[in-house]
Amino acid sequence: MLNTILGRFRLAGYLEGISFLFLLLVAMPLKYFADSGDAVRISGMIHGVLFPLYLLAAVHAFLKLRWSFKQLLASFILGFLPAGTFFFDAYLRKEIRAGRAYATPQEAAATPRMVS
Repeated sequence: MLNTILGRFRLAGYLEGISFLFLLLVAMPLKYFADSGDAVRISGMIHGVLFPLYLLAAVHAFLKLRWSFKQLLASFILGFLPAGTFFFDAYLRKEIRAGRAYATPQEAAATPRMVS
């Protein structure tokens, strides 16, 4: 998974999505219902590191794998929504199966830039 640009992007999406959901569904309730702010502090810091990495991985995929601007924008917008990265990953899996998503720059260069 880590040996391709698309694999690194998908891993960043998984980790970012898990950290966001943990922050919202576990840490925030602990803060407000159990009066324990440590979970928010720690998971918020982890999420604060993973989210920019996800965005950088999306820009890298856009530049190297010839993503359309619409795909880049969708990855950014879905990154702000709870579980949004998982929805974008499902879209990518569909594109991979259809042969419209590429894992390496060489594969992307062999085809015209995606417009949709």
